[in-house]
Amino acid sequence: MASGRRDFSQFQAKLEKHIERLPDYAQRAQQKLQRYTEQGSSGSGTRPKVVSQAMPVLNEARAKWVAWNSPEAKLARRKQRTSRALTLWIMASVLFVLYAVIGWFGLAGAGGVAEAAPGIFGAVVFTTLSVRSGLRLRQLNRVVLPVSTTPPPLPPSGSAARPAMQRLAECESTLADLLRQLSEPSALGAAPVPEYSVADARSTAAEAATALRVLALRIQSIERARDAAPAGERAALDSAIATLREQLDDGVESFGALVAAAGRAVAASSHGLADSRLFLTDATDRLAGLALALRELST
Repeated sequence: MASGRRDFSQFQAKLEKHIERLPDYAQRAQQKLQRYTEQGSSGSGTRPKVVSQAMPVLNEARAKWVAWNSPEAKLARRKQRTSRALTLWIMASVLFVLYAVIGWFGLAGAGGVAEAAPGIFGAVVFTTLSVRSGLRLRQLNRVVLPVSTTPPPLPPSGSAARPAMQRLAECESTLADLLRQLSEPSALGAAPVPEYSVADARSTAAEAATALRVLALRIQSIERARDAAPAGERAALDSAIATLREQLDDGVESFGALVAAAGRAVAASSHGLADSRLFLTDATDRLAGLALALRELST
């Protein structure tokens, strides 16, 4: 049994690896197909779109697979199964209690302990299972999942939102390192920036990054609609994509301002200056306004 589980886990790991590489496979196939058509058909001027139309489908399948195997989804499924089992055991317990009462008072027979014994036994068994399921559900509700450090997947390579999302991922990594340095105690025993300022900057940055990713997802949706739309309607969709792309770039630039302010705060704290908190607070206030605007825009 142990070897079977080990083999299945290895198979699942290989399957996840190949699913993650599906967009790369499709991109290489598209490049080979494009080179073949350019060599074989010089006067047609038409570009096959079978593989390019399959790219969003593969990306969506990979995203669904990752979401299905995420710790949050697994915990939610365990809670749902435990809740269903608890409901089933409670219903069975009630039925056996009724059976025991009917048998005890002789409402459907001679009555007495002999008639009520099966109902009592079933009620005890299913009540025990109900208590165990209830304790299990309570334990699952108290589970606190660790914060995932894995960055969200980037948009496809051909998407207009990919460069901005790459810069955003780099900025988030740099900001996390800077905020960690600002929250560590200095040689004097106190952190260079108060903890609430660092926490405010961290939460505001997370809110802004979420809003920017929602905007990037909207760009990808419009890009899929453009690829499926008739040729005469693609110009309007291209214009909408360009407008959202400008807003996304502006948002990432403002996010970079917070990173720069955190860097100045770290530099000021290393020299013992007292204005490190001012750098971080000012940039956090500006980013908070940006996060609010982006959240309203994404909704």
